[in-house]
Amino acid sequence: MKQFSVKRNSFLSKAPIYLTLIIGTLVAGFPIFYTLMGSGRSTQDLLANPGSIIPEAFVFDNFIEAWNLANFAQFTWNSIFLSFFIVIGTIITSTVAAYVFERGKFKGKELIFALVLSSMFVSLGSLTLFPILRIAQFFGINQSLWGVIIIRVLGLNVANLFISRGYIATISKELDEAAKMDGCSFFGIFIYVIFPLLKPLIATIGILTFRSAWNDFMLPMVFTMANPERMPLVVGVVNLRNMGESAANWSLMLAGTAISIVPMIIVFLIFNKQFINGLTEGSIKG
Repeated sequence: MKQFSVKRNSFLSKAPIYLTLIIGTLVAGFPIFYTLMGSGRSTQDLLANPGSIIPEAFVFDNFIEAWNLANFAQFTWNSIFLSFFIVIGTIITSTVAAYVFERGKFKGKELIFALVLSSMFVSLGSLTLFPILRIAQFFGINQSLWGVIIIRVLGLNVANLFISRGYIATISKELDEAAKMDGCSFFGIFIYVIFPLLKPLIATIGILTFRSAWNDFMLPMVFTMANPERMPLVVGVVNLRNMGESAANWSLMLAGTAISIVPMIIVFLIFNKQFINGLTEGSIKG
């Protein structure tokens, strides 16, 4: 009886945590659920019954029609190409910058890091789009996915930098000293000692960056407007809204969206464990 009472008290003490997690899961998962259900409805049904969620009859032809109308194979390849180089470039820039701020010794280091970190709280949104486009036009990269890649990689993600520096801070500096005694330079230590120990961090940055690059819309749309064959999948999916018999074919766009989120889910399921490890170690221990 006493053991039962202890278990009950333990459950009651954790009940608010479980309740919060359940509510958070429902809130976060509802848009995905609505997209999946809406992708199986006709446009007429969506417009006539916008408050309804569950379709009366699931229309699988929406997926076939969306796939045939849009050049999904080319759009998917464009998104893979875009995401791959952004992920690789971001991992390099984020980890190198974090290593320099954590292990480097130079005047004003903490001040510079504080200024960089403060940019996390400044959101200019689309105000920067025109200056970015003009700079890209100057260098002749405004009609190519390479322009988006260069801008996203060189525009250092501050959140990734913060997590990376925290993670590198957990690595013992005795390893650096041992590598110095073996003749390693400052960046040699990073390449041969630090970087191989960053696997959970790399998985975290990779997933966060892949999600951002895969779902990026505004900048790729502007850069590929004059070259539709270079459009990534998300931009192509939005264009489905104006394809088909209706002037605004929402069912096709939702079907295309449902197809486009599958790669993101697969990547997260594969690297889920490493993602959690890198995120917690970099933000809590650091």
